Amino acid sequence: MPNAHPHNRTRAAAAVAAFALGTAVASAQSFNVTLNGSPVVLNPGPQERAGRVFVPLRGVFEQLGASVVYQNGVINAQGRNHAVSLHIGSTQATVDGQAQTLDVAPFIVGASTYVPLRFVSQALGATVNYDAANRIVALTANGGPPPQPPQQSALTLRSVHPAPGSTVDARRPAIEAQFAGAQADPNTIRVSIDGLNVTDQSSRAPDGIVYSPPSDLLSQRHDVRVAGRDQNGAPFERSWTFTSGTQSVQNTIDGLRPADGDTVARQFAVRGRTLPNARVVVQVGTVGQGSPRDVLGQILGVGGSSASVRSEVIAGGDGSFVAPISLNVPSGTQIRLVVDSTDARTETAAPRLVRNLTVQ
Repeated sequence: MPNAHPHNRTRAAAAVAAFALGTAVASAQSFNVTLNGSPVVLNPGPQERAGRVFVPLRGVFEQLGASVVYQNGVINAQGRNHAVSLHIGSTQATVDGQAQTLDVAPFIVGASTYVPLRFVSQALGATVNYDAANRIVALTANGGPPPQPPQQSALTLRSVHPAPGSTVDARRPAIEAQFAGAQADPNTIRVSIDGLNVTDQSSRAPDGIVYSPPSDLLSQRHDVRVAGRDQNGAPFERSWTFTSGTQSVQNTIDGLRPADGDTVARQFAVRGRTLPNARVVVQVGTVGQGSPRDVLGQILGVGGSSASVRSEVIAGGDGSFVAPISLNVPSGTQIRLVVDSTDARTETAAPRLVRNLTVQ
């Protein structure tokens, strides 16, 4: 492979470092990249999309010892006792005959085909180790030295609902946890209940998650797991258990303002009515480009912690509530408002309401 211009080399180092950290592309001057101890050069350089780093097709496959056949938008690679198949523009892939799903699809820019670095590395049996002390991102493959285990995140859970080990009356309790010790990368958060993935029905923000079950839970003990990476790229997995009851309470959110499609100021109030004395959680934040407008699951604050706001208020004796919101985003920013309500007595969740707004 021809030698790249030094500027491209530093861009490649920064992009792979950002992949190891799970964040946006870092400073081009900050990191070195190695494969089994030797410097890595990618030409053309990496590209970042939706928080994921992509690298040129043949560069990464060939450096990891795989042969590649590309035809009619289909990428087939074999090497290191693995077989990988990807499709341009599709998030569906196959690794060793097993179907897998990508976060972002491969794409073409000019004459170069780009594939996700993390997925390809793992599919071919390679690993990535980030040495923060020496600012080195080390790819290990073909029997190279084993990587050190990743440093675990300091992220912990607080303000957990239902409380760990508790029993609640509700058949459909609101499930919530706030993060302490570190903020999460909302794009990496995964939420499951009793082994069932409910990520797409949960709001995920840098400072916590909320899940309002769309249907009744069984009256039994439940296991909640929240996993992902913090905003420094360190992995975390936290869990707790609770038991749901048999009581059915109708909880709703009515008269919510602002309405869907409204334009709001950077400082505005969210108003509505729910059950008396209910706990109302209002989250407002930016969302990833191309996110569907009608999905229950939300990713808030992908533009940074300043682009995500959480407000918790208690409804009055008549059920009315007002939650003040203040955002630090440019004019014209598209934001999403997510409102959840929890009955004070049974912890029953109301159906979540979602509004798409524009900052004036």
